[in-house]
Amino acid sequence: MTNEDRDVEPVARPGVDDVGLDSVAGGFARVDLGREQRFAEFVTAHRERAVGLAWRLVGGDRAAAEDVAQEAFARAWRGLDRFREQAQLSTWFYRVLVNEANRFLRWRWVRQRFGGEMPDEPPDARGPGAGDPLLRGRIARALAGLSRGQREAFVLVHLEGMRITDAAAVTGRAEGTIKSQLHRALAALRAELADLDPEREDSPR
Repeated sequence: MTNEDRDVEPVARPGVDDVGLDSVAGGFARVDLGREQRFAEFVTAHRERAVGLAWRLVGGDRAAAEDVAQEAFARAWRGLDRFREQAQLSTWFYRVLVNEANRFLRWRWVRQRFGGEMPDEPPDARGPGAGDPLLRGRIARALAGLSRGQREAFVLVHLEGMRITDAAAVTGRAEGTIKSQLHRALAALRAELADLDPEREDSPR
């Protein structure tokens, strides 16, 4: 795998109907012969979106994102007995994924601080409209500079297109907390990337 492949943002397949996929997941809390097949269908339908979300949360590292997504699916499978059918399977799974991404980031910090590992160069942030490599780097660094809560709120709502209520369910936080973190994230990103505004005039010296 080349470095270029490593940092290319995964693109979710269009036309995925989350409501329909959750209906496929009906009955997961009961052990039956079709359980493994239905979960495999869920993984197939959600894999690219899961890798894409993980890619943003871990800072644009494709290989790490794939590892995080794979481990999240594995943890979800092992924890299916704890899934409550009154909730949406996708919401429950993405909460597992966010937790796994945070676990990865904590362990990476420990390795870098105490294991003699040098931090990677800031990875590309190849998102919509970020065709310039320099711009991708700026965006990646700006996202990395947010607090964990702010980054999660921004990624889930603005990049994944989730509603505030869904982002709150995924992270386990109150809606008001998500709104506050989102507001702070937007303010920080605007300040960090203010020089990219074509209408911004330099202050007189």
